[in-house]
Amino acid sequence: MISFITQLFLGKIVRYISQTRPDIFNRMEAHTDKVFLIDPVNLPLVLILKPQKENPSLTACPRHKILKYDARISGTFLTLLKMIDGQLDGDALFFTRDLTIEGDTEAVVCLRNALDDVDGSVVEDVATLFPLLGTPTLSFLRNIKN
Repeated sequence: MISFITQLFLGKIVRYISQTRPDIFNRMEAHTDKVFLIDPVNLPLVLILKPQKENPSLTACPRHKILKYDARISGTFLTLLKMIDGQLDGDALFFTRDLTIEGDTEAVVCLRNALDDVDGSVVEDVATLFPLLGTPTLSFLRNIKN
């Protein structure tokens, strides 16, 4: 079962990113009605991203209760994190099969391009949102070798 606290945490993250990085959601305009399943294959949960410009959402769902989605992006937690952080190249990960894409690939490419065009790191933004825990945790995770 996914805790209420986890859902609040994810909601705060997506609202913060939509406020501080509105260009990400503006670039997703053609795909705001899409549902993205972000699947960290080594965790017991998946994330559901709905990039609606006015009301984006990011929620966790138990792996065994996967809902309907338009596009699925899967890889290990560290692979996905380091890709979003800009440490790993999504195209290279795809071709080495460290990243799997299913469904609406046009929507996934649009999301990737929106994240690639960000100055700085969305992951770092999230870490600074929770400075006591986020910043040291991100530093630790960045130093783990895949």
